[in-house]
Amino acid sequence: MIEALDIVLQNGEAMSPEAAENLSVGYAEAAAAIAVGLAALAAGYAERGIGAAAVGAIAEDDDMFVPGLIMTVLPETLVILALVVVFIVG
Repeated sequence: MIEALDIVLQNGEAMSPEAAENLSVGYAEAAAAIAVGLAALAAGYAERGIGAAAVGAIAEDDDMFVPGLIMTVLPETLVILALVVVFIVG
């Protein structure tokens, strides 16, 4: 793969294999950051509706506190899973 990246041009001259490898590592880290960021954004979006419903259910019945808390925390596990995957892959 490095040989294929060796022909990439930067400022009119060929990029060294070390620079090409650093570039690919940088792209991988940026992709991991975008993946975790999107997972966090999606979890926040999901928690918005779940939290509102949980507060309404708790206002009507105090016994709904634990199920409401569990349902509110559940989307956040997606972000934790995304972080685990980033640490395993990286």
